[in-house]
Amino acid sequence: MRDAVAAAASAVTELVGDRASDWDRAGRLPEDVVRRLGAAGQLTAQIPARYGGPEWSSADSGEFTAHVGSLCSSLRSVMTSQGMAAWTVERLGDPEQASDLLPRLASGGTAAVAFSEPQAGSDLSAIATTVTVDGDTLSLTGRKKWVTAAAYADLFLVVARMGEDGAVVVVPRDAPGVRVRPVADPLGCRAAGHAEVLLDDVRLPLGSLLGGGRQPLSLLVTTALAYGRISVAWGCVGILRACVGAAVDHARSRHQFGRPLGQHQLVARHLADLWTAEQVATRACEYASRRWDENAPDLVTAAVMAKYVSAGHAARGAATAVQVLASAGARDGHLVARAYRDAKLMEIIEGSDEMCQLILADHALSRR
Repeated sequence: MRDAVAAAASAVTELVGDRASDWDRAGRLPEDVVRRLGAAGQLTAQIPARYGGPEWSSADSGEFTAHVGSLCSSLRSVMTSQGMAAWTVERLGDPEQASDLLPRLASGGTAAVAFSEPQAGSDLSAIATTVTVDGDTLSLTGRKKWVTAAAYADLFLVVARMGEDGAVVVVPRDAPGVRVRPVADPLGCRAAGHAEVLLDDVRLPLGSLLGGGRQPLSLLVTTALAYGRISVAWGCVGILRACVGAAVDHARSRHQFGRPLGQHQLVARHLADLWTAEQVATRACEYASRRWDENAPDLVTAAVMAKYVSAGHAARGAATAVQVLASAGARDGHLVARAYRDAKLMEIIEGSDEMCQLILADHALSRR
């Protein structure tokens, strides 16, 4: 399996090359890049082999995700979105739905998960998008915002309210009543295809409800976010690795006051802190992926911890890298400048730092 991960990492390095900054400035990934990775199963590396997926472990998928994140956080964000969609189908869909949707997602089809709304961010219990059933059809109405990868998605997995319960509705992009409106000038991951998805009385077959619907809203949220949080955490490891590389290269080659920058003690402190941050984030992600692969009872908590630790270190680490490079990195298009914006976004998405802190505090208080 490690050989397959190494081969995939080498292929994506060649595919991305030095184009990530151009994609970031353009606010768009090339469609062929997304489709090629999707067709190779590399957007959804944990889909089981029986559905045509690579069936990588969380640990192997995580290392690959970190590698992609070190090259382009926007592309990694699309991977996270696609993986969340596949995991949600695998966990909530009935056998027929899984057999239909997962092979599509493992072979080039694309999907995005639509959670957030204008009044439902961290408080997903405030979701106002509704689905109602009339015979063998359903009607879906609502407005979703900040849907990652929506610009590239063939399908949307829309989290909605179904009476007192929740539901996930599989919505084709071209269904009547669906409109996609790009988010203008996002702070970070500018090429990740963030968009609003507007749903105006979208009529679909009843089979579009994953697992028949009427699941607890908390289950729907936890299912998708657990995958998303580990993926984001590994992506943050990638950001940190890229920042370590850029800062060390600069500190070796740049001379001030007659010696390399890295030999000045205050700069050396920055390098030490940055390298330590990458190591700590890596260990947190390795633990979370190990708990995931073991299907351990605390895997959700481990995912939250990994996301919280890695996102915080990535945001601080990217700021440190910008400080080390100074004017050399303080320009749009430079790796560390992009990392600085992307990493800040990681402290917000898939559960803000504050939400992660509350979850981890509850876990600490519940322990005996």
